[in-house]
Amino acid sequence: MRDAVGRRTFLKRSAMGSAASLTPTGLLAVGAGQAQKPAAPSERVRVGLIGVGVRGRDHHLRFLGANPRVEIAAICDVDRSRADFAGQLALRGSKRRPLIFGDFRSLLDRKDIDAVVIATPDHWHSIIAIQAMEAGKDVYCEKPLTLFIAEGRRMVNVARQYGTVIQVGSQQRSDWHFRRAVALVRRQRIGRLKRIVTHLGNPGTTSGAFINPGVWEPVQTPPEGLDFNMWLGPAPYHEYSPNRCHFEFRYNLDHSGGRITDWGAHHNDIAQWALDMDASGPVRIEGKGGFNKAGPYDYANYLEVHYTYGNGIELVCENEHGNGVRFEGSDGWINVTRLRLDASSPEILTEPVSGQDIRAYDEKNKSEEIPGTDEHHNNWLDCIKSRQRCAADIETGHRSATVCHLGNIAMRLGRKLEWDPDKEQFVGDAGANILKDKPFRAPWRL
Repeated sequence: MRDAVGRRTFLKRSAMGSAASLTPTGLLAVGAGQAQKPAAPSERVRVGLIGVGVRGRDHHLRFLGANPRVEIAAICDVDRSRADFAGQLALRGSKRRPLIFGDFRSLLDRKDIDAVVIATPDHWHSIIAIQAMEAGKDVYCEKPLTLFIAEGRRMVNVARQYGTVIQVGSQQRSDWHFRRAVALVRRQRIGRLKRIVTHLGNPGTTSGAFINPGVWEPVQTPPEGLDFNMWLGPAPYHEYSPNRCHFEFRYNLDHSGGRITDWGAHHNDIAQWALDMDASGPVRIEGKGGFNKAGPYDYANYLEVHYTYGNGIELVCENEHGNGVRFEGSDGWINVTRLRLDASSPEILTEPVSGQDIRAYDEKNKSEEIPGTDEHHNNWLDCIKSRQRCAADIETGHRSATVCHLGNIAMRLGRKLEWDPDKEQFVGDAGANILKDKPFRAPWRL
């Protein structure tokens, strides 16, 4: 893709200092580029996968590897066994052997790689994404975009500086169930919107008791082929134990934000979208949560956070009543999950949506398996070509992650907080503002 790389590099340089010329696709993104026409080798996007655990392998490698517009050119993981296995899968699917790396910086040094997918633990997202943007790569970064609030603004600024096309892995924005729900809410099919409730699943109890606090395992030598020091990277140092590494990273606040940044980054993102707050956020936050004190899993197992927006609408984020998003209005309600869309009356869903919002969903592409995945990847590929902003642009991903981080901070402090979404700081609360940032372990820095 040498000609395409040169063209995209020129476009990126032209965009520096004029990022406003990029047009956000937002509600209008789905539908373009989904014909899956075979691409000539010179027009394929050469993609490097960074992080090939469950998400990177079973989600991105599986779907992008089957996409005729993509060549999986390189794979990187600090666990050699994972990298080798993903490489074998890529070879089996495309008959091309990708390059294998253990250090993402070596992959980013390759001039023949056009774009990268970052599917690492959350504590690595900002460093890898920023270095990828500086290396001239377009980026798909898994959600939640960040581990803490301050690094998100830095990522947005770098993306705008380099004109990077970056898609955040909030694929519900490309799932027809959620797109239709947002369109109906915005068209006031349930009247005046009064409240949104985001349900994040049911792993906890209202008493705050942990169902699975984890077990403090004896320190042991990392498995052969795992560079555990590199896996930790900028996170605080701790000795290796299996249930504080790989998939279990999401239960430890050194590496993730827990349930509220995992599922919350999906559902609170939909709430922000329906509220037309993609570049803003709430003004008041209050929450309570059950934090484990006995085992290694220190995230909020039980949580209930109340957010108030400047327009008076309340968002409640909790994990006691299933999984999905509920919109409550003056004239009815809408419930939406990844496989179901319901309303208080059938007419809310059956009457056609007029105006531009009709393009907010595309029923022809309603996949029942990992809904929205193909559409979200294709939206990213479309935008790499057009240089438009993606359906889940980096500003959107930063703001949606911020909502989740605000909830964690409110639960930790146990008091009401006021937030200025324009200045991105707490009002009159120095203690809360300290928690917007976290130190990195040397030598890593943004």
